[in-house]
Amino acid sequence: MESAEIIAAVINKIPHQPPFRFIDEITYLDDKRIEGNFFLKQDADFYKGHFPGFPVTPGVLLTEIMAQIGMVAFGIYLMMHAGETAFTNMITLLTETNIKFKKQVLPGQKVFVHSEKIFFRHGKLHCNISLKDKENNLLCFGNMSGMLFIKK
Repeated sequence: MESAEIIAAVINKIPHQPPFRFIDEITYLDDKRIEGNFFLKQDADFYKGHFPGFPVTPGVLLTEIMAQIGMVAFGIYLMMHAGETAFTNMITLLTETNIKFKKQVLPGQKVFVHSEKIFFRHGKLHCNISLKDKENNLLCFGNMSGMLFIKK
């Protein structure tokens, strides 16, 4: 498990910013896995138009939460771990997703991401990722691949 300082350094390098940053906390991080969470606020703008009267979190945003924690933050850490220091011109690309959705995710829920590395080579990361609720119920799961580029 990495130190709070390393976790803070990873979070500071994430290019996504509010209102499109879907990471509240990274709770575990090493070279094999990452865990983190995000709270879905009831007044988030996307709920206003996604089934008015019965708002449901869009699957694309659940995928984005999983990608930001399980791919982007994890990829930054792995690149730091490999000796990379310059992250100012970073581009992140999600190259493949295979996600299965099990349950609806409603406003006001805190969701928890668990991502395990399958491989990381030349800036390409492939992981198994799951998203659960506070009762540890599986909400969605699958695998993702992505790439991190740093323009020099």
